[in-house]
Amino acid sequence: MANIVITGANQGIGYFIVENLLRSGSKVAVLDIETDNLEMIKPMYENALLFSKVDVRNENDLNSAIKEVIATFGNIDIAIHNACKCTFTSEADTDLDVYRDVFDVNYFGALRLAKAVLPDMRRARHGRVIFTSSGVGVTGFGNISPYASSKGAIESLAKCLEIENQCYGISFHVFHPPLTNTASAAGLPVPKEFMADAAKVGRGLAKHINSKKFVICHWFSQTVQMKLCYRHPLFMGKKMWKMMTRAGRSNED
Repeated sequence: MANIVITGANQGIGYFIVENLLRSGSKVAVLDIETDNLEMIKPMYENALLFSKVDVRNENDLNSAIKEVIATFGNIDIAIHNACKCTFTSEADTDLDVYRDVFDVNYFGALRLAKAVLPDMRRARHGRVIFTSSGVGVTGFGNISPYASSKGAIESLAKCLEIENQCYGISFHVFHPPLTNTASAAGLPVPKEFMADAAKVGRGLAKHINSKKFVICHWFSQTVQMKLCYRHPLFMGKKMWKMMTRAGRSNED
């Protein structure tokens, strides 16, 4: 059991992470711009579930929410940045403002969360911070460069902060879910049968939330795939792009 805060968990993988953490007896606070799904399960976890409408782009609101979580729970053991924004157009068709906004949510949202929770974790000399990453942040992919590059950035951020905070007993990790059937992936021209089930992914990630590994996956086959991605990033990126493009064309026929 632990006191956990997670951004971006009203739906998709994040929601199922929360649901499974609550079932295991943990207390969970969710920061998201929407809370309708969380409101539905609140009666079942009255004292264990908190949620606030927070945009991770707003530093003041995020800091205030974290202070409220600490005041209610007493401390935060685990902080997870799962909020994300994804676009599906080529670089040539994507303005710089889109890149800035995606980074504001994905990268700077992760950094804001870390800065909000780390002072208390350092005083407690205990804690772990997890950023939800993506295989495309390692390998690259077509028509998704704002999202992919922001995920690559949080991989480096997690490594740097792990090195800086190891003396405090604080560890940093990245979640690596597979391509999953969620709202954020809806813009990909990929058949749904090629996508993993969000409930299964969320359940697996929740189960491994205390893993000592830097890269945390929901099951063994995804771990193997990610090892290949880290070892042969561009090769895997090009291969996956060809496979997805072919699958998308077949779906249109």
